[in-house]
Amino acid sequence: MGVALGVPTALYLLVTRNAKSKGNFVEAANLTQLQIGKPQEVTFERTRVDGWRTFQEKVIAWVVRTDDQNVVAYAPQCTHLGCAYHWEAPRNQFVCPCHESRFSIDGKVLGGPAARPLDRYPVRVENSRLLIGSEIRKA
Repeated sequence: MGVALGVPTALYLLVTRNAKSKGNFVEAANLTQLQIGKPQEVTFERTRVDGWRTFQEKVIAWVVRTDDQNVVAYAPQCTHLGCAYHWEAPRNQFVCPCHESRFSIDGKVLGGPAARPLDRYPVRVENSRLLIGSEIRKA
C-alpha cells in the first residue's frame, strides 16, 4: 500500500522540479526594435502552471539594451514595497511614485526608502530575439 501511494507522489515531485529548472524562456521582443541605452516597457505572454491549471498570463518587464548583443530585463516592481515604477527620461532614472524610490538605468538605488537594486529576469539573445526567463532574480 505504501509503495502504491509513494511511487506516484515521488514521480510528481521529481517531474515538477525538473520542469521548473529549465527556466521557461519565452520570446519577449525583437532586439532590433530596442534602442541602446533607452529603457522600454515590454509586455509579453507566457504560460504559467498553478497547481493543476495551466494558463496564459501577460507579464511586464523593463528592458534596457546595453549594447549590440546585451540586454537587461528588470522586474516591474519597486524593491521597497512592490509598487509599479516608471522611467523618467528627463531625470534619466526609474522612479517609484508611491514612496519616491529612485533607481539608475543599471538598477542601482539612487534614493528613497528602497534598500536594494531592482530585481532582474534572466535573459538570452538568440537570432535577434530577446528571450526572458520566468524566475525573478533578487538583487
